[in-house]
Amino acid sequence: MHLATRKALYRRLQAANPEPTTELLYNTPFELLVAVMLSAHTTDKSVNAATRKLFPVANTPAALVKLGEDGVKPYLKTVGLYNAKTKNLIGLCRQLIEKHAGEVPPDREALEALPGVGRKTASVVLNMVFGQVEIAVDTHIFRVANRTGLAPGKTPLAVEIALMRNTPDEYKKNAHHWLLLHGRYVCVARTPACPKCIIKDLCEYPDKTQPPALKRSDAPIAHERPHPMEGSGRPPSGGTTSRRATARKKAAIRGQKSAGPASLARGGRRPQTLK
Repeated sequence: MHLATRKALYRRLQAANPEPTTELLYNTPFELLVAVMLSAHTTDKSVNAATRKLFPVANTPAALVKLGEDGVKPYLKTVGLYNAKTKNLIGLCRQLIEKHAGEVPPDREALEALPGVGRKTASVVLNMVFGQVEIAVDTHIFRVANRTGLAPGKTPLAVEIALMRNTPDEYKKNAHHWLLLHGRYVCVARTPACPKCIIKDLCEYPDKTQPPALKRSDAPIAHERPHPMEGSGRPPSGGTTSRRATARKKAAIRGQKSAGPASLARGGRRPQTLK
């Protein structure tokens, strides 16, 4: 994919969602770390259902260690692999207390040394908490990067390296969120909502879903004005100009139908019937 195409792709995603962020619920860096760690192999919705109940009870490493595995486990039952994640969570809290004074460390090596924290979780925390330019790659981003041709790669790490190399600097900070949300709601795994996609003309995926095949989709339809550098400048189909033209045409038809002898006598013309 050419640089100009990549810039256009990100520009449209930015126009549709200028300030993207995670859908996980959190108030502190530690809560974000926990939520992202719990989100592996499960949905944000399931994680939020768990943390809504857990965090009011215990939202610090010390409080969670005091609660213990048996006390934490009932709160995490909505989360996939909750037994293993409960064990990792308590281990993570102990290590934060012992090695980092209970604070979330600001470097990758220390984060990835925590139980249950992998490269993706560390990248999200470094990006969102410490403002570092990182593009975490999850299953959604892996799919979007490969389908669109934005950053093809056989492994998440290969895709991450390609995205870090290919993404224009002005879009790197939010690229993770734009691509994740696009993959979650539009470029889904089984039947991507290509007819509703705002980057479909830039996407290199050869097997795009055609309108008749998209029987049902919850994908949002993002509307944006064409960028001055893109397209011919004509108003998009379904835009203001086309709606006005349709309204004028309907008004003309109503006028023709209501035309009677009096109007014809004043010079009105009866529409001809095409045979």
